[in-house]
Amino acid sequence: MNEILFGTAYYDEYMPYERLDKDIEMMKKAGINTVRIAESTWSTCEPQEGVFDFSHVEKVMDAMEEAGINVIIGTPTYAVPTWMVKSHPDVIAETVNGRGIYGARQIMDITHPVYLYYAERVIRELMKRVANRKCVIGYQIDNETKYYGTAGKNVQERFVKYLRKKFNDDLDALNYEFGLDYWSNRINAWEDFPDVRGTINGSLGAEFEKFQRTLVDDFLSWQVDIVNEYKRDDQFITHNFDFEWRGYSYGVQPDVNHYHAAKCLTIAGVDIYHPSQDKLTGNEIAFGGDMTRSLKNDNYLLIETEAQGFPAWTPYKGQLRLQAYSHLASGANSVMYWHWHSIHNSFETYWKGILSHDFAENAVYREACIIGNELSKAGKHLVNLKKKNEVAILVSNEALTALKWFGINVSTIGYDGARYNDIVRWIYDTLYKMNIECDFVWPESENFDQYKAIIVPALYAAPDELLKKLDKYVADGGNLVATFKTAFANENIKVSYDTQPHILNNCFGIKYNQFTLPENVGLSGEIVSGFEDAKAETFMELIIPETAEVLMSYDHYAWSDYAAVTKNSYGNGNAMYIGCMFDESILKKLFKEFFEEIGVVVSDVQFPVIIRKGVNDFGKKVTYYLNYSADTQKVEYKGKDGVELLSGKDVAHLENIEIKAWNLCIIKEK
Repeated sequence: MNEILFGTAYYDEYMPYERLDKDIEMMKKAGINTVRIAESTWSTCEPQEGVFDFSHVEKVMDAMEEAGINVIIGTPTYAVPTWMVKSHPDVIAETVNGRGIYGARQIMDITHPVYLYYAERVIRELMKRVANRKCVIGYQIDNETKYYGTAGKNVQERFVKYLRKKFNDDLDALNYEFGLDYWSNRINAWEDFPDVRGTINGSLGAEFEKFQRTLVDDFLSWQVDIVNEYKRDDQFITHNFDFEWRGYSYGVQPDVNHYHAAKCLTIAGVDIYHPSQDKLTGNEIAFGGDMTRSLKNDNYLLIETEAQGFPAWTPYKGQLRLQAYSHLASGANSVMYWHWHSIHNSFETYWKGILSHDFAENAVYREACIIGNELSKAGKHLVNLKKKNEVAILVSNEALTALKWFGINVSTIGYDGARYNDIVRWIYDTLYKMNIECDFVWPESENFDQYKAIIVPALYAAPDELLKKLDKYVADGGNLVATFKTAFANENIKVSYDTQPHILNNCFGIKYNQFTLPENVGLSGEIVSGFEDAKAETFMELIIPETAEVLMSYDHYAWSDYAAVTKNSYGNGNAMYIGCMFDESILKKLFKEFFEEIGVVVSDVQFPVIIRKGVNDFGKKVTYYLNYSADTQKVEYKGKDGVELLSGKDVAHLENIEIKAWNLCIIKEK
């Protein structure tokens, strides 16, 4: 790309009156150069079976083309029309809770042949009308796709075929690996395979969820193949991935393996929503951006983020602008809002867009105008920002699912306990606040050796091949940090029966065979000196050091013989093992000492000032300084003499720069 895409979702079909020309006038004033259309309106485009009406789409394309505004077309397949469900009620997904009822979006069975027949037809009819339009620069496949819990007869039949292939038709191997003799769950004939929705077996249940995630890969790839028949060579294909939702974008998505699903796309895309006002930290922006950039080790598109959003997210002055540049600082090539105008009916009436319900200029719109004007001047220096990070975090959908079945700090069967993403975010947020930029890697990634350090949160379920790869990474000179619950079970959640942590015990120089929940357990060691009330939290493994150095021990009369954190030299590298959770401030100190030892530079600037760096298309280093606070912050610029891109002022090496509340500065080296 040669420009930052600054845009919004636009729904002419939702408007209470005709105002397309006025909207375009306001968009042009705001510097908006891109709109997304069509992805939400199958029932408008095909009001009855086989009756097509793309007049809204064509009308908007005509107007945007005349105005010089780019258009991204979404395939309208994530919300099914009423006529389809009326004629074919079984297109609604059958889940663990039974057959759904029409109403919400994303309630269909994405494997159902009837649904796929109609979806293909509407995609093809749409593509015939849009592919050759000059204004159309790319396509968004579906929308935040997941498998929606689909588990009906057809899905389970496919799952049995999947298992037969995985285990080479060997039922004994399946029963052994999944432990199905327990409670007489053994399956002695493939024809007797039970309804998986009722299983109490974590191995079988987690394997079914893994299989369900592959349905998303297949579905997106299927749509890409259709679009590829029509699209021009200069048009991209993307998808807007989302994350585990905890009222905002939080962690690794349980229902999609982003790394697998992104393979069919030409450019990765993402939706990132986050708290605002006093709760704006930039954590979620950076987390989502870093993960999406890592999918293809390349720039990505921010497809959706909030303008106003929920009432609690209405941004303070300056925050919309700070948020926009925060996305670009992670390597995004676009900032696009959901959505242009607040709608007047239905489910998302109070998820507000750039414009409020009165369509008048407001504070958010005026700030968008500032962003758009700045990007029109400075965007060429910010687009295609490339990063080369020294630290990576290894994430795993399989570990996430396994720890859903077996909660981290479960004290009684039937209670959830802490979750995988709690540990991932504990690690990531600490690095983020220390201004240590990182990438993400997955079990299948082949680029481990490019990182000085890899951090592995709670890798509970992992195949031997992955653990051997990590072992070799350290032996060859890499530096590994792993938390509790790592290397405990294989990819089928079969717990290892040899020394824990499985395969990596020599690498870490430790072993353990007991764990418990901390109850008034303190921490001791030089690392925690000066910390009041340093204590173990969430979960604790009773680590027995063998060749490892003890960095922290448990301060408790019953557990004082055991280590809490250790470090071991192994081959040409180093391996740290963290056996419990504790306060983020202690983790910062632990990381700081470890990183300084292995040659990873740790900044003396920390949150609320966040520093993000990269190299632009001109080969120049660009440094973002982002102030996530209501107070003015002062930092020393450490880099070659440069220019502040948004003000045009020169900045010298070691010059003190002042960043006002909820503001930023971007320095490009001369």
